[in-house]
Amino acid sequence: QVQLVESGGGLVQAGGSLRLSCAASGRTFSSFVMGWFRQAPGKERKFVAAIDWNGSSTHYGDFVKGRFTVSRDNAKNTVYLQMNSLKPEDTAVYYCAAGYYYGTSTSERGYDYWGQGTQVTVSS
Repeated sequence: QVQLVESGGGLVQAGGSLRLSCAASGRTFSSFVMGWFRQAPGKERKFVAAIDWNGSSTHYGDFVKGRFTVSRDNAKNTVYLQMNSLKPEDTAVYYCAAGYYYGTSTSERGYDYWGQGTQVTVSS
């Protein structure tokens, strides 16, 4: 079992930046692939980014286009999502998730544990 708690969301103007954090507790953090997803009102949850066990591999949803960076600090049991050049369409609840397999990390089904989410609102 692992518990995930996101933080860092908030209200930001278009073009601004936010850094989300996800703190993990419970089982060994470094044994998990970590992902970020987001869900806008009335829409399905969408893959944002994923990072492998030691941070050597990352990948992103197509819409990210170089604006977001995922990273992790295994010593702090924390994964981060740095979001720059934010747009109003980035407004959503952002979730972090933990799973075991990097090959399935773009799919919600690839994750076994989820946080409660943190709201990000980008004003125009």
